[in-house]
Amino acid sequence: MDGYVNPATRTGRGQGNLASAGGYAFHNWTRNRVQLEAAYRSSWIIGNAVDCIAEDMTRAGIDIRGLSDAHEKSELQSEISRLGLWSSISDVVKWSRLFGGALGVLMIDGQNVAEPLNEKAISQGSFRGIYAIDRWITTPDYSKPIVDLCPQVGEPEFYNIVPGPWPFSGQNIHYSRVIRMDGIRLPLYQRQYENGWGMSIVERIFDTLTAFDSSTLGAAQLVYKAHLRVMKIKGYKEVMAGTSDLAKRGVMAQIDNIRQFQSNEGMSVIDAEDELRADTYSFAGLNDILMQFAQQIAGATKIPLTRLMGQSPAGFSTGESDIRQYQEGIAQRQEQHRPVVHKILRITYQSKMGKPAPEELDFKYGSLWGISDEEKSTIMTNRTNAVVGAFDTGLVTRSTALRELRSGAEEDGAWSSITSEEIEEADNDPPPPSEGADAGVPLDADNLSPPSGADSPRQRE
Repeated sequence: MDGYVNPATRTGRGQGNLASAGGYAFHNWTRNRVQLEAAYRSSWIIGNAVDCIAEDMTRAGIDIRGLSDAHEKSELQSEISRLGLWSSISDVVKWSRLFGGALGVLMIDGQNVAEPLNEKAISQGSFRGIYAIDRWITTPDYSKPIVDLCPQVGEPEFYNIVPGPWPFSGQNIHYSRVIRMDGIRLPLYQRQYENGWGMSIVERIFDTLTAFDSSTLGAAQLVYKAHLRVMKIKGYKEVMAGTSDLAKRGVMAQIDNIRQFQSNEGMSVIDAEDELRADTYSFAGLNDILMQFAQQIAGATKIPLTRLMGQSPAGFSTGESDIRQYQEGIAQRQEQHRPVVHKILRITYQSKMGKPAPEELDFKYGSLWGISDEEKSTIMTNRTNAVVGAFDTGLVTRSTALRELRSGAEEDGAWSSITSEEIEEADNDPPPPSEGADAGVPLDADNLSPPSGADSPRQRE
C-alpha cells in the first residue's frame, strides 16, 4: 500500500485504526431528478450555487468586433436583446449545472429540425431565439454517434425530445441545431452511467450542505431553549400522579400566576419550600461551526461567500481579491463556450441582415468588473494621448489614428461619434512629403535642411 504506515502504532491506512475504515461511495444524486428539483426550490444556497454562475456568465453580454459599420453593430446588439438570447443561454447553463446537462434548441422558422443546419440558407428574420430544455426532456440517440473528427466526436447525432406539453415534442433534432452544455464533466465510464451527460453540482456539495442545514436548524431549535426557568415544588410528583383534579388545577394556577407577573416590573411569589431558578444557554462556538460549513460550500461551488451568501467580507479583507478570482473563473467558463456564442452570433447576423456574416465577425465578453467615471476618464486620456503622439511623430496616418480612437469607444465611451465617412475621407489624404524634400522650402546644400525660420512639414500640416 502506498503511503506511510507503522504497524506498531497502527498508523496509516490498513492498520486497523478508525481512519482506515473511511472511504468514498457513489451517491448518484444526479439521477434523482425529483430530489434535485426539490433542493433547487427549497434551498436558497443551491439556488444561488446554480444561478450565480449562470447569470454572471451572461449578464455583461459581449462587445461585437469586426464590423466596420457602427449601425450594423448597433442593430445586431438590439436583435440579441429582442430575441432574449442571453436569458435563454443563462437558462441552458442553469439546467446543466442543476441536472448535469441541458440543450438549447436554435429555433429557425421554415427549416426541418431533423436536418443538418445550413447557416447560409437562413432567411432574413427566420431566427426566433433559443429554447432551453434540461436533460430529462431529451434522450440522446447513441445508436448513431458522431464519428467525424470534430469537437463533437462521440456525441449523438440526434436528440429525441420526450413527448409532452412542450415545443418539439416527439421530434428528432440534429446536433447542429442545438447548443449542448454539460454540468461537471465526468470521466468516460461515469459519462456512460449518466447517459452521456455530466454531473450535477448538487451531488458534490450535498453532504456538506446537509451538514450546514442541520447545524442551522439545530441552532434555531436552541433559541427556544436559550432561557429555561425551572421551578421545584414540594410534593409536585404526588399531586400530578394523584387523582385530585383540584390539586392539579391549584398547581397549574400557581405556575400561570408566576408566568403572568414575571416581567421587568413584576414579582415572582412562591412558597418558602419551593425553588425557582433560570438557566441560560450559551451559543458560543456555533457561529464558527456554521462559518466553517459555509466556507466548505463556497469552496465546493467555487463561489466566494460575498457572492454565494451575500454577506460582507470579514476581518481586514475587502473581498476584492475573492471577487477578482471568482471573475477569472467566470471568464474561463465563458471561453469554454466561445464556439457556441460565436455560432449564435453568426446566425443572428444572417437572420437580421439577410446576408452571410463576415469572416471578421468576432466578439469580446463584457467585463463583469464595472469601472467608475474617473477611471474611464483616465483611460480615455491615456489612450487619446498615445494615439495623438503616434500621429504627431508620423508613425500612423490620420485615418489610422481615427480608427484607433473609435475602436476604444466601447471601453471608455469617448470618440464614438467618429463616422466611417470621416475615416474614408482621411484615407484620401495626400501622403506627407518625404523628409528633407519639401517642395515649398529651399534646402540648404550643406545639411539638406530647411533654412532657419521655416516650418517643418508636420508643423505646416
